[in-house]
Amino acid sequence: MGIFSRFSRDMGIDLGTANTLVYVSGRGIVLQEPSVVAIDESTGTLLAVGEEAKRMIGRTPGNVVAMRPLRDGVIADFEKAEQMLKHFIRRVHGRRTLVSPRVVIGIPSGVTAVERRAVREALTQAGARDVHLIDEPVAAAIGAGLPVEEPTGNMIIDIGGGTTEVAVLSLQGTVLSDSVRVAGDELSESISQYMKKVHNLVIGERTAEEIKIQIGSAYPTSNNDDASMEVRGLHLLSGLPRTVTIKGPEVRESMSEPLLVIVEAVKRTLERIPPELAADIVDRGIMLAGGGALLKGLDTLISHETGIVVHIAADPLSCVVLGTGHVLENFKQLDRVFGKHATTL
Repeated sequence: MGIFSRFSRDMGIDLGTANTLVYVSGRGIVLQEPSVVAIDESTGTLLAVGEEAKRMIGRTPGNVVAMRPLRDGVIADFEKAEQMLKHFIRRVHGRRTLVSPRVVIGIPSGVTAVERRAVREALTQAGARDVHLIDEPVAAAIGAGLPVEEPTGNMIIDIGGGTTEVAVLSLQGTVLSDSVRVAGDELSESISQYMKKVHNLVIGERTAEEIKIQIGSAYPTSNNDDASMEVRGLHLLSGLPRTVTIKGPEVRESMSEPLLVIVEAVKRTLERIPPELAADIVDRGIMLAGGGALLKGLDTLISHETGIVVHIAADPLSCVVLGTGHVLENFKQLDRVFGKHATTL
């Protein structure tokens, strides 16, 4: 690892649109918090970060703003992202070490050079000594336990909060990749829009997410179709609070458009795979990772549309950060994963 690493706690970071996870070398995952900050706009003071800040969304006074500094997998507000990263690094790193940490961080494969530089600069400003960027689907595949070092085809779909990453990997490299900025946030937003159009009910971001988790599904089953939920919000016509009961099929219908975009990204990638790797993927199946993998029936939907078996990773939410940690602890053996060898669709 080198002399500096002996005196610092090197980190693997999954800087996600919805959640940030931190892996510390030798300790494993030590932090998992929502990527949310709360700022007092009158003074610029950071009031809360993570779970505490998320609880404030939609419930703050006029001078306080609770917001997510990342949108669609990239930094939307550089200053707030830097403050958030500084807070997380201090919590994990503290003052117990002599040297700033080396960081391996997962980023969406479809980001631009400017967006990559923004991530690198934010981490450097937040106190990192050395920053290495790794594409999220590569990190997710490693974290899910796929044999990316071998000369065999591995296909992974990583559905986060802001982006869906589809990639085919072999020999530590990305053969093909596709990245669409449609993922968990768009699924929640489609539920909000449906509630407004069909039920004249305005609901918040957290309520939409709760509906998705509780009764949302991507493919019809008897269990999903029987599910129902009471939703509270503001009625558009009366302007008063109201409760509406919605059913599982309604929620599935509301999410159909963003789900179609995800399925199309998977199909586009499959259509471009070289024959030898395609045979491997038919044999081994497709791995599903990220928070979106937890949507009921999504594996069944993708399998039905592609004709290929789909597996859900053992711990889909942690795949990217576990992958960055594995790379951190096997740096010399896995150094090729930082290269850009992909054909981007």
